[in-house]
Amino acid sequence: MAKQRLSLFISGIGSNAVNIIDFLKESKLMEVVAVLATKENKVVQSLCESKGIQFELFSQKPIEALDLVKFCDKNAIDWIILAGFLKKIPLELLQQFPNKIINLHPALLPKYGGKGMYGMYVHETVIEEKETVSGITIHFVNQEFDEGEIIAQFETKLEIDETATSLAAKIHDLEMNYFPKTIENIITSR
Repeated sequence: MAKQRLSLFISGIGSNAVNIIDFLKESKLMEVVAVLATKENKVVQSLCESKGIQFELFSQKPIEALDLVKFCDKNAIDWIILAGFLKKIPLELLQQFPNKIINLHPALLPKYGGKGMYGMYVHETVIEEKETVSGITIHFVNQEFDEGEIIAQFETKLEIDETATSLAAKIHDLEMNYFPKTIENIITSR
């Protein structure tokens, strides 16, 4: 079987992208071949250049669906991984990649998802709501923000004196530990 070709879509600092690239570097089953970023990211761009991974900056707003389709076609992409990507995925891409676009959300869905619920906003809301646990949700992407079929969830307990910053660190640890392994598991099981 040919290696599955992955593209990572990012909007943030790219720590999950770096982690996934590193995790899959020895994989015989899949490889990251392209990274699409919505803002400049010298760290990820430099890593991609050193590994022979296509890096493309899409800074125009909004990103046109046709441009995303062309990017994926040009790079012969099999799977799209949203690693901190904050744009809505257009219908054209969902149709081209049915149940082959995976997202990571920094809370336990279905709570605390939807438009505008990302990063520190999520952690602040979880704390304001006096939750005792939070975590990450890895899910397939559909037409609605954070409403696709859940693949896996991983939890962490909140302390009485938890802050958004301390919770963000716990969530980041969960992402680093579980996101690449879950991607590998879901793709190899297909």
